[in-house]
Amino acid sequence: MHNHDEDIQQDLQLAELAKRGATMEEIARLMEPVARTPEEAIRVLKLGNARYYSGRTLRQADSPVERRAQAVGQTPFAVVLGCSDSRVPTEHVFDQGPGQIFTIRVAGNVVAPATLGSIEYAVKHLKPHVLVVMGHEGCGAVHAAMTMTEEQIKAESEYIQLLISRIGPAVHNIPRIRDSKARMREAVLASVRQQVHYLKQNPVVSDAADSGRIAVIGAYYEISSGAVDFLESEEDLRLDN
Repeated sequence: MHNHDEDIQQDLQLAELAKRGATMEEIARLMEPVARTPEEAIRVLKLGNARYYSGRTLRQADSPVERRAQAVGQTPFAVVLGCSDSRVPTEHVFDQGPGQIFTIRVAGNVVAPATLGSIEYAVKHLKPHVLVVMGHEGCGAVHAAMTMTEEQIKAESEYIQLLISRIGPAVHNIPRIRDSKARMREAVLASVRQQVHYLKQNPVVSDAADSGRIAVIGAYYEISSGAVDFLESEEDLRLDN
C-alpha cells in the first residue's frame, strides 16, 4: 500500500519523465494501483474517508503528467456502486483521485442490468480488489420504496418502477421505529444488504470473491458528518428477511 512519502516520490519520478519527453506508456507504468489485496483496498478507503470527514484531505489537482498517464489505461483498486444523489461524491468521500475508483452511480445504488454490466466489466477486466455498495443518509429512492403505495408506484414510469422494485423487498418489513431518522437508516442498510446479496449471486462477482481476489462489502455514508460506516462481516451483511 502506498503512503504519502511514496506518493511524493512518484510525483518526482513523473516530473522527471515529463522533462525528458517520456511517452505516455512510460508514464503509465508508474501509475500503479494503491492497493494489491482486498484488505489493503478496504484500509485505503477507510483512511481516505477518515481524512475526508476530518477535513484533512491529501488529494490535490492532478498534474498534466498524471492526466497523460490516465489516457493510457486505468488500474482502479476499488469499484463503488453508489447513489446518483448529488450530495454523495464518491471520490471525494474516500479522498481518491482519477483512476483509483471505478464509480457506478444510479438512484438507490441498485443492482440492475446496466449497473451489473458495468460491475462485471470492472471485476473481469480491471482487476480491482474491493466491490462496495454504498447507501447514504436520507436516500430518496429508499424512502420512496418504503412509503409509496402500490397505486403511486404504478403511476410512475416503468424505469422508476424498476428501481423501486429492486429496493422494495428489503424495506417492506422495517420495524416501526419511533425515530424516523433511525428508521430511515435501517431501511438504507437493509437495501445495501439486499444489493450485496444480488451481487453475490452473479457468477463473475462470486468467482472473484470465492478466489479471494475481491471483497464484496457494503457501506453507509452519513451526509451530515461525512463519515462512512462499513459492512464487512457475514453478520453485517446478513439479510433480515
